[in-house]
Amino acid sequence: MSLKDILSPFSAWKNLALEPVTVKDPLNERPGAPRYRGFHKNELNECIGCGTCSDICQNAAIDMVPVEGIETKAGDSGLRPMIDYGRCCWCALCVDICSTNSLSLSNEYTWVNSDPEVFRFIPGADKKSWDANELGWKKPDNYNLNEPLRVKMEETAPDEREMSFLEVVKGYSKEQAEAEADRCIECGLCTATCPAHMDIPQYIKTIRDNNLEEGLRIMYQTNPLPEICGRVCTRRCETVCALGHKGDAISIRWLKRYIADNVSFDEYEKILNEGFIEKTDKKVSIIGAGPSGLSLGYYLTQRGIKATIYEAKEKAGGMTMYGIPKYRLPMEILDKEVEFLQKIGVEIKFNTAVGKNISFNDLYNNSDAVFIGVGFESPYKIGIEGENLKGSLQAIEFLREINKGNKIDIGKKAVIVGGGNVAIDAARIAKRIGAETTILYRRRVEDMPADWEEIEGAEDEKVNIITQAIPVEIIPDEKGKVKAVKYLKAKMVADDKGGRPRPVPIEGSETIIETETVIGAIGQGADYSFLPKEFEEKLELMRGRIVTDSNMKTSLDKVFAGGDAVNRTADAISAIADGHKAAIGIEKMLLSE
Repeated sequence: MSLKDILSPFSAWKNLALEPVTVKDPLNERPGAPRYRGFHKNELNECIGCGTCSDICQNAAIDMVPVEGIETKAGDSGLRPMIDYGRCCWCALCVDICSTNSLSLSNEYTWVNSDPEVFRFIPGADKKSWDANELGWKKPDNYNLNEPLRVKMEETAPDEREMSFLEVVKGYSKEQAEAEADRCIECGLCTATCPAHMDIPQYIKTIRDNNLEEGLRIMYQTNPLPEICGRVCTRRCETVCALGHKGDAISIRWLKRYIADNVSFDEYEKILNEGFIEKTDKKVSIIGAGPSGLSLGYYLTQRGIKATIYEAKEKAGGMTMYGIPKYRLPMEILDKEVEFLQKIGVEIKFNTAVGKNISFNDLYNNSDAVFIGVGFESPYKIGIEGENLKGSLQAIEFLREINKGNKIDIGKKAVIVGGGNVAIDAARIAKRIGAETTILYRRRVEDMPADWEEIEGAEDEKVNIITQAIPVEIIPDEKGKVKAVKYLKAKMVADDKGGRPRPVPIEGSETIIETETVIGAIGQGADYSFLPKEFEEKLELMRGRIVTDSNMKTSLDKVFAGGDAVNRTADAISAIADGHKAAIGIEKMLLSE
């Protein structure tokens, strides 16, 4: 051993004069770095309970649980994340994936307790000392684990489609559909909101898996008209999409269309043959071949019950056939889906009006159940002077004639009154047949019940939309034909009861717009005149619509109803859902005996 080895330990004595490097009070003197990944926080009112944090956690450290005071509603599951710190590794993937940015991590990291159960807690609900701490880890701005913007849908250019009835929307390619499907985080909020409760995340997954046949099977479990809905669905599912909070919602409608368009129609019967049971001796009569009647016919046939649909017109589809322009829904698409239903055994008797060609009593007495699926095809009048002049039309009748291939001369100028999809459809059709077209709507653009994509489409096609305009008179020329429309400008006044602002005419604001045609599109009602008096008197109605229970059963014995005659949403997907629910109710009534 050398002398150096003996003396070297004594060289450390010089450190006795230095300041100590230990922290005497680590709980208070050593805070985490400003962006340290410490304990969880959650803004409960911003959280929508989508569960993406739970799905991404590699350690299964997050469970979605109900929280007192948080209710389930559209776009909110009512659940909130509960963290298990026995499993958590503080990787912050849950924060990085959070669709609303409600979840974050404080920079606090010290928590001492002898009870292990306290380390399973619900951030935001179980109040903690670090809740007010602004420091810690938050998802950086413009940082996303998934693509925030949807794949753009290609459309025919506005200047090319102004005079054309060719389909405007072109549909996704395989590459586009897969890229859009990749954005889905499978939260399921869409399924809860869809009137038909379609398993949207699962059929979107089949696009990623390149298994469109399975996608078709999944869609038909709750919707036997996916090609129609893939074009004209009001897509309430997209309004609650978790990705819509910080980007664009998933293009659910277009992905549904992609699946249906890319599975050969010749393969439908082979793909969808599962679930059909042996035929029974039960039979059901369905009044109306609209979406609710067609949906019911499919599911009854699947369950072995004979379904016969009585349709007053020469084609099936109801308002989807006669009310939706063919640039939105080509006729051959609807024909294809109806043909499949007929192929599997749904009988449709066309040009057979109940109450005229066959009596309701005959159907009632010779069926085990009857379903009323009539649409709202009786238009409401605007209720102003001059409405009966030559050149004053109703939108529903105008669209019906155009879809049947008939020509209607509306001149060079047309005014449409209303703000719903029917008004927009009528305006875009009027534009296509050569008229300079103006829409008068009594409220603001943001109040229009029409689909925003349809409103934008109308604007792109140079339809003039005048808002806060209340028509008061249709003015005739010397020959008694429509010459102009007089309207009052309106101001929006807040509703005392908390409803949407209401338009109030401005005194002295009369304005006249010249036109050759006025087309009313302020809504429709139902026609129940096919019912005998003894049935009509017992049928419970509320504001013109039939009252039903959860199984779509009416106040009449063995009579069910659905679609526009029941459902105020008046859209195809709600009608389809009604048909499915009625099938469950009818099966329960007939096959459980």
